[in-house]
Amino acid sequence: MQPHSTVQDVTIYTDGGCSPNPGPGGWAAILLFDEKDVAGRRKEKRLKDGVYDSTNNRMELTAALKALEALDGPARVELHTDSRYLANAFNQGWLENWQENGWKTASKKPVKNKDLWQKLLAAAEAHEVEWIWVEGHAGDPLNERVDDMVGQARAEFE
Repeated sequence: MQPHSTVQDVTIYTDGGCSPNPGPGGWAAILLFDEKDVAGRRKEKRLKDGVYDSTNNRMELTAALKALEALDGPARVELHTDSRYLANAFNQGWLENWQENGWKTASKKPVKNKDLWQKLLAAAEAHEVEWIWVEGHAGDPLNERVDDMVGQARAEFE
């Protein structure tokens, strides 16, 4: 059996949005690693991009997906999001129910964004992820930073 590489601890903040919704969209993520830089600060990686036509929910899911895909190896992740849709899907068992029901909601309708949910589940499998909901626009400095990055990314596709 191969020895496992060290599992890293990572804090991630994600956000996504469109204006109007649907419309041009942007997503962003800030990844903070326990490893320190030369100034003694946590190493940071910033990601952002956008598309010409999307929805708020698709951009929120894309931000989380791209952040998890950017990790080099298994990690213990605290993923902070201001999307109740994203946090609740993991924390309240929605995803398990959707899968058990053949990707149908409780009202027997097809789950929206199934393609992204499936990719996100696969990306999260390699990690130990704690999904943390944070209130948007409530003064959390990292949530505010990632929200600003979304605006910058979205502006490039308007």
